[in-house]
Amino acid sequence: MKNSKLIFCALGFFFPGTGFNCFYLQGFKSFWAWVQFIAFLGGIAGWGLLKAAHFHSAPGWVLVTFGFIAMEASWLTTITFGLRADEKWDAQFNPGIEEVKRTRSGWPVILTVIFSLVFGAGVMMTFLAVSFEQFFISQIYEAKKLSQ
Repeated sequence: MKNSKLIFCALGFFFPGTGFNCFYLQGFKSFWAWVQFIAFLGGIAGWGLLKAAHFHSAPGWVLVTFGFIAMEASWLTTITFGLRADEKWDAQFNPGIEEVKRTRSGWPVILTVIFSLVFGAGVMMTFLAVSFEQFFISQIYEAKKLSQ
């Protein structure tokens, strides 16, 4: 069976952090797919903790960070493998395939790469802005407690 670069990139873009793109290439034996999936589930649990604690939960922030890293890793692999030369892709993931069935990346793969870059950068900037905001709010709160 031929592994499609477009399907790999689409899974990485549309389902970030789930590891579906790695499962597509290597099946359920993929270590990194399971790491991404578990980190993503931890991120969802962390978000629930943060919402319940009004963003004042250290374990929630740690778990959300793991989920964030899983999502960013998925978008980064989409960019990395999407920009890989078709010959290298075929050599690694489609060895021994006939000349007629060689991978021919086109605009759909490039668009998934572009949108992965845009969404990855946007999510990263948002995460960093909210994290720093919450950190500085907590510092102000602690300083007020000390001054009283």
